[in-house]
Amino acid sequence: MSEQAEQARKTAEALEYLTGFGNEHSSEAVPGALPSGRNSPQRAPLGLYAEQLSGSAFTEPRKHNRRSWLYRIRPSAAHPPFTRTDNGALRSAPFTGAPADPNRLRWNPLPDAAPGTDFLAGLWTLGGNGDATQRTGMAIHLYRANTSMTDRVFSDSDGELLIVPERGGLLLRTELGLLSAGPGEVALIPRGVRFRVELLDEDARGYVCENYGRPFELPDLGPIGANGLAAARDFRAPVAAYEDVERPTEVVNKFCGNLWSATYDHSPLDVVAWYGTHTPYVYDLRRFNVIGSISYDHPDPSIFTVLTSPSDTPGLAGVDFVVFAPRWLVGEDTFRPPYFHRNVMSEYMGLIEGAYDAKAEGFVPGGGSLHNMMSAHGPDRETFDRASAAELKPQKIDDGLAFMFETRWPITTTPQAAGADHLQRGYDDVWQGLQRHFRA
Repeated sequence: MSEQAEQARKTAEALEYLTGFGNEHSSEAVPGALPSGRNSPQRAPLGLYAEQLSGSAFTEPRKHNRRSWLYRIRPSAAHPPFTRTDNGALRSAPFTGAPADPNRLRWNPLPDAAPGTDFLAGLWTLGGNGDATQRTGMAIHLYRANTSMTDRVFSDSDGELLIVPERGGLLLRTELGLLSAGPGEVALIPRGVRFRVELLDEDARGYVCENYGRPFELPDLGPIGANGLAAARDFRAPVAAYEDVERPTEVVNKFCGNLWSATYDHSPLDVVAWYGTHTPYVYDLRRFNVIGSISYDHPDPSIFTVLTSPSDTPGLAGVDFVVFAPRWLVGEDTFRPPYFHRNVMSEYMGLIEGAYDAKAEGFVPGGGSLHNMMSAHGPDRETFDRASAAELKPQKIDDGLAFMFETRWPITTTPQAAGADHLQRGYDDVWQGLQRHFRA
């Protein structure tokens, strides 16, 4: 392990957190840095600048309003002009470079990155939908990195970023403090929040959902009641931690689909205190409280929703984040893997570890599959044959951790994804050989 990764790991192991999703948290790295009784006093404490970061319009309903007050060494306004910089393999909606494809698609993991690739340079867009300039839809990215970001900071004005590590841990230094996320955890970076990614291992790989629409929230539980699925208290927010660094720092901003860069003479991660609701989080997917059938039939995958970005139509999400966590299967007279399906929603599925119970072969950690709206899909032939003949005793599924980005609109792939060398050309073959069993 490099000295840089070892130092980042020591920092990550010592982190403390605030807990609770959607709370109005408050934190100060220096006692007395938070003003009392007002947000913007004539002179902020300790000579700091008061600044509001709004993740929603001022007049949105209270339950949807996202904002944080930051007390920082320099205001964000103190920066030179931004200039366009190379987008690399990062793309944004609207995706018009290739037609939307009704075929079922599956990819192997991304090839390893060239030496010296950090998180930002290693982002590679698979596809998405909507329009980043209209704040609708989403994008699916993958990342691979083998070096930490150094004197470099990133922010996304187009949407929030849900980071799903598959290999290697990440230390995320944000304006509001530090988070650590490894395989089996997810990190949520709100729209506009600046952050830097340092590696805890020699390399890292994973997935990113860029949500252009309404911020992710916990789904309503409905008839489930007050408890179940992801508990708000299991989401961890950072405590204030600031950098007082006086040296050139590149700040890269994603704005309306393009990357823009400016070189500051200081680190913008200089927030000494903050309070509010526009907050980064990390969540351990192993804490997800799975709800399932204890009688018969396989429940709809919506029962596994961790986070949802609602749309203007009740129950129809701009994007859902769904996890297939370890669970017991006990259904009587039930075909237990996910059933054959055609769905008005579009589904991108990734694998963090192990195997997925609906696909016996070909779906590997770091890879992914895309089943666009109304594309017929379901268990492959081997899984169907095995599950149809299995003895129906209680069965623990604990050898895999899969997830899904599910969205109301078709996912259009980028040309680089549609023509990638790691695209599996024979994916349709997994359903060949499903034999006729009909008996009149």
